[in-house]
Amino acid sequence: MSERSSAGDPARTLELLWGRPENAPTRGPKQRSSVAEVVRAAVEIADAEGLEALTMRAVAKRLGLTPMATYTYVPGKAELLDLMLDAVYRDMDRADLTGMPWRRRVSVIAEENRDLLSRHPWVAYVPTTRPPLGPGLAAKYEHELAAFDGLGLDDVTMDAAVTHVLGFVTAVARIAIDTARAANASGMSDHEWWERTGPVLARVFDPERYPLAARVGAAAGNAHDSAYNADHAWEFGLARVLDGLAVLIEGR
Repeated sequence: MSERSSAGDPARTLELLWGRPENAPTRGPKQRSSVAEVVRAAVEIADAEGLEALTMRAVAKRLGLTPMATYTYVPGKAELLDLMLDAVYRDMDRADLTGMPWRRRVSVIAEENRDLLSRHPWVAYVPTTRPPLGPGLAAKYEHELAAFDGLGLDDVTMDAAVTHVLGFVTAVARIAIDTARAANASGMSDHEWWERTGPVLARVFDPERYPLAARVGAAAGNAHDSAYNADHAWEFGLARVLDGLAVLIEGR
């Protein structure tokens, strides 16, 4: 996917993220829409049809505007994408972490991010190595850091721990998203797909040449009714992430 965060004009994007143009006095006739409504329409399109369906023209049509009118609110799709990311970050559910053991705190922020990617699958595929530095991201980051606060970690390690957890969440979320997309595109569930391929595979695959792959693959396939199971990957992986962090946190 070619879209990435912070691909537009950084100064203009920051102004839009922090609401300065919305609060500034304007002259002329009252505008028919707002930056917030443009962003909301864009998120709805991306949620329903994916980022490939998101264009300034599609947003304009959804709002009953001319295509050129959308550019009076947002300079272009690059800046709009950053506004969309920050909006969904802002609207995330954030539990009160007070009093929770650290493992539960980390599990909660992982679950909150998994839910975000489930509701907005397109977010899982947008590179954010240059993140949209808006109020939504700031609130999200502050909340996630709180899961590691008071555990004796230095600031750089706290940041790395958050990044580690979110990387795991995104990886597993993509398995679930890709599985659903494959089923929708093919019109077959994983079970139906394996039933179709099983007889052919039995003829061409040599279990004596690949004994481990044959044994373990069969066991996993029988357990999950597919090659992968996102829920199992989540439960197994999150436990391993917590165990790895325990070495760092509880070993101090």
